[in-house]
Amino acid sequence: MDSTRPAVHEAGAGAGPDRRGAVVAALMLAMALSALDATIVSTAVPQIVGDLGGFSLFSWLFSGYLLAVTVTLPVYGKLSDTFGRKPVLVAGAALFLLGSLLCALAWNMGALIAFRVLQGLGGGALQGTVQTLAADLYPLKDRPRIQARLSTVWAVSAIAGPGLGGVLAAYADWRWIFLINLPIGALALWLIVRHLHEPAREASGTRARVDWAGALAVFACGGALLTAVVQGGVAWPWLSAPSLALFGTGLALVVAVVVIERRAAEPIIPGWVWRRRTIAAVNLALGALGLLMVAPTVFLPTYAQSVLGLAPVAAGFVLSVWTLSWPVSAALSQHVYRRIGFRNTAMLGIGTASLILFAFPFLPYPGEAWQPTLLMLLLGAALGLFQLPLIVGVQSTVGWSERGTATASVLFCRQTGQTIGAAVFGAIANGVLAARLGGTGDLGAGGLDSVTGALDSGTADESVRRAIADAVHAVYLGAAGAAALAFLVLLVVAPRRFPVLPD
Repeated sequence: MDSTRPAVHEAGAGAGPDRRGAVVAALMLAMALSALDATIVSTAVPQIVGDLGGFSLFSWLFSGYLLAVTVTLPVYGKLSDTFGRKPVLVAGAALFLLGSLLCALAWNMGALIAFRVLQGLGGGALQGTVQTLAADLYPLKDRPRIQARLSTVWAVSAIAGPGLGGVLAAYADWRWIFLINLPIGALALWLIVRHLHEPAREASGTRARVDWAGALAVFACGGALLTAVVQGGVAWPWLSAPSLALFGTGLALVVAVVVIERRAAEPIIPGWVWRRRTIAAVNLALGALGLLMVAPTVFLPTYAQSVLGLAPVAAGFVLSVWTLSWPVSAALSQHVYRRIGFRNTAMLGIGTASLILFAFPFLPYPGEAWQPTLLMLLLGAALGLFQLPLIVGVQSTVGWSERGTATASVLFCRQTGQTIGAAVFGAIANGVLAARLGGTGDLGAGGLDSVTGALDSGTADESVRRAIADAVHAVYLGAAGAAALAFLVLLVVAPRRFPVLPD
């Protein structure tokens, strides 16, 4: 460990099994808050819009939250390394709960969006700090167990979230979607405050300095660029004045971030995150994972309903099966990487995922529901074998004082990849639709949304159904390319053996 940093012990080293079990329960509850919030709101949009209005703005309920989570991840990672995990997690959970309460009290769509952003500012602390604490609490040989539990939380939330949101909106009130966070979060906070006791850190003789200028620059830079990517081609054309202004501002802020961070004594995004081959390779690989995840999560439900003719519930099941195989594969991955190493295990997983994604366009038309379901089951197993070894591997190559920053770095890259993927693959899908349907008329010019709307109303013919299949096939080919890129990065950039530090 760097001798200039305060000496610390691993957070979980002195904790008894009962106390550690209570902390793990708190981490799972905190992760459930963040995971549920990503899915539970979607099914209540009609009720929210009917009550508050603002239909043209509702997409910001998701974009605003996602932007806030993404751009705050590096900031919280550095703060947790500087001041400890507990204060950052407590502050983030309190901020998330305050945002949830205010969302439930929102009086119009603008207020709800603002409070969703506030929720996201707390959600960034939940995501990054929970993952970091999971590594602090357990030695390397036991980390897959806690990571598999956290993956299971995500899986259950992905399945239960939309259904729970629909039930609350239909039989209670959409505001309960946010109020339900309060008792869950209060219990998590109580467990954290009572049972999480980090060992005292030896004073270094100098006061900890926080790079607030860098934090503000990172937040502004990420906000400008991600807003440009999320809203480009949706709220305004790609080459319009708003897009060009946001991209120009974002690029100028990138230069400002580099200048500020190079001069800072304790930068929010330190240079070693990209100078170390292991972390740089995992950052790029998980960025590609975020890209490819857009194909199934965004486009598969449309394919299942429009091409296979499934009801929304059945279409959701086709997607949800990968959340069943993913945590199982992640839990078992330790038996593989202990034999062949972190890098080779991840390459095995992402190489298999690339083949599965490439196979999707070759499914028969219109096909049977079990065919994409089987591919999704296999894809979840492959990605579980890919993601978990990389996260555990990176966390095992750094000491306590760098683990928060390293973990936040890889999560930030995954989130950024997912945001970019939504824009890139949306443009690919709409381009294929325009080409197949002539690029004129209501169906071709309106993009995927107008085409699926025509199918729902029964005004579209078989050519439209085939055009949707071709568009989704093109997206899956792009996702296969992203998986192949991740494989290449690991092969060329990542070291054959990760430089794991002793526990």
